[in-house]
Amino acid sequence: MPDDRKKSRTKSEKKDRKDLKDLKDSRDRKEAGRGSRVGASTLEKGLTVLEAVEKAGEPVTIREVAVRTGIQRLAVYRLLSTLEERGYVRRLEDKRYRATFGRRRVLVGYAAPLTGTPFRAELAASIERAAAQAGVELVMLGNQEDDAVTALANAATLLDRRVDVAILFQPRESLGHLVADRFFNAGTTFITVEHPIQGGVYYGANNFQAGKLGGQVLGRFATEAWEGRFDLLVLLEAGFAGTSVQARVTGALAGARELVGDIPDSKLIHLEGEAHRESSREAVAALLRKLPPGRRLLVSGFNDPSAVGAVEAVRAAGRERDTAVVGQNATREGRTEIRRKRSCFIASVAYFPERYGPRLLDLASAIARKDPVPPAVYTEHLVLDRNNVDEVYPDEE
Repeated sequence: MPDDRKKSRTKSEKKDRKDLKDLKDSRDRKEAGRGSRVGASTLEKGLTVLEAVEKAGEPVTIREVAVRTGIQRLAVYRLLSTLEERGYVRRLEDKRYRATFGRRRVLVGYAAPLTGTPFRAELAASIERAAAQAGVELVMLGNQEDDAVTALANAATLLDRRVDVAILFQPRESLGHLVADRFFNAGTTFITVEHPIQGGVYYGANNFQAGKLGGQVLGRFATEAWEGRFDLLVLLEAGFAGTSVQARVTGALAGARELVGDIPDSKLIHLEGEAHRESSREAVAALLRKLPPGRRLLVSGFNDPSAVGAVEAVRAAGRERDTAVVGQNATREGRTEIRRKRSCFIASVAYFPERYGPRLLDLASAIARKDPVPPAVYTEHLVLDRNNVDEVYPDEE
């Protein structure tokens, strides 16, 4: 009987020791996990402080870093002291700090509709190629033309990634302002493509001058082919694009007037083509149904898709002999139509979106280095017609 009690006590003691060991192991694991989280949080704060000093472009105080990062001043002081010990920052005599070196690569964000028109696709491909060649780290996110939810979510993603510079191309002006406002409030410099937005650096077309070039082509055609006599000047527009881009429509009218003289309002037709091929084709087709045969038309397209849509409507109505159409952008679909025999698409003003990439990234890198940059940088423009399209784009069929 005593032996049984002794064995029972021994088993109980072993179980108690095992339970205590399991409890200690569990506590150790929890402490290790807590320490890992604390370490990760400290590392993240340290990197945030380092990035703030790098991006400042000039020596900064502890208070300035605290304001820019939202981290408490005492924590900023400790993190900067550690970074100074490791050689990542230098403390100056006036107690300000500067980075001893910058990040290896500039981080650039690009948010835009990536498909839908040749211009968008060529622009995105150009930026991708340029980033790969220049060693720039690129975050490219696709927006939709009229999807505010996605556009704002993409803006938040770029801000979370702490991009040095954001590049925005948003065809709908109102949505572009909403997106740009997020970057402006976050203190992130942004470049706007084709649509100037306050607070950003602009890169793209000189819309009035591009429109004027197209209008001059139409005026010259009317003068040489029709002795200056025509019935209507049709201006295809895109109201959602905003007044700055609509300036190309104003420019087209000014350019035509330079060659044919004053054009009374009775000869002007404003059509909403929404910058799309199908809607422009429908708008022009509806106009043609109202006009008697033989009317001579000069048509200024808002872009190449709208101009090609107009040509399709004119061709379906059998009116090509009495119509001349000029586009904008000179993308592949426009160049293809220019090459077509007896097409009434006589020219397009080139913007060269396939060349935008290197220039945009050069501009972004200059901004990241805090170099002075102009508020607007314009692309080159050239009128493409049957006489020079193969010379400028020789490798196309």
